[in-house]
Amino acid sequence: MLCDIIKVTFRDHPTTIKKRFISVFFMLFISPCFLYVGIHNKTFEKISMFELMGFKTHGLCQAVVMPLFLTMILFLGPIAMKVHSGLLKLYTEPMYWINNLKNLIWLRNHIVAPLSEEFTYRSCMLPLLLQCFSPMTAVSVCPLFFGVAHFHHMQERIKYGMDFTTAFKIACFQFVYTTIFGMYSAYLLLRTGHFMSTFIIHAFCNHMGFPDLVEVTTYKREKKIIITCLFFVGFALWCLLLNPLTEPTWYYNNLSWYKVK
Repeated sequence: MLCDIIKVTFRDHPTTIKKRFISVFFMLFISPCFLYVGIHNKTFEKISMFELMGFKTHGLCQAVVMPLFLTMILFLGPIAMKVHSGLLKLYTEPMYWINNLKNLIWLRNHIVAPLSEEFTYRSCMLPLLLQCFSPMTAVSVCPLFFGVAHFHHMQERIKYGMDFTTAFKIACFQFVYTTIFGMYSAYLLLRTGHFMSTFIIHAFCNHMGFPDLVEVTTYKREKKIIITCLFFVGFALWCLLLNPLTEPTWYYNNLSWYKVK
């Protein structure tokens, strides 16, 4: 990002976060320019620029609810862990939301990062790739750019004392799981045609974080078995429901926008 080129600071420092917010603001205007220049002219005979990027009202409610529900099924195990720990009670407290809306880190993780990353790497990049590749190839290629972008965190970790090998391993791990997530997000955009479907699941996944598998080992035997089973059941149900719950006709998405020859 722009502020990384200017200066490397602690990523959670308020000054750094504010600088990145400014960078994101400018990128929201720059990214669509590349899409507009690179997309086939005939595309705009059938669809507007905003619709091409996934901004439309038809099917919006479904695009928010169904992908989120699908992703919650995938996170059945981690959600059960939150229920077990009592963390879900926090979500019913108004002050929890009020305080978080004043927290720059929370705003970055739940609003600004999902907004900027989905807009750039999915809404603006995927339509360009769909001109050159088959849909599933584009879905596989698009997240690679998203995954590689996370290697810039290495610079900060090394600056603050982490050895290169450890920083590189962490970056590789981030690359793998962010690329896998990116494939899922790109697939949702392909199927639903809605930016909101990608934004909402990105915010949700950022909130949940990577499942804490070590915590599962600390549970008593009965709870450990139940939680472990929920991990597998959630994944199995997600696989079964992925296509049915993303049926394009539900979202008024005829998929014609990527079939321009």
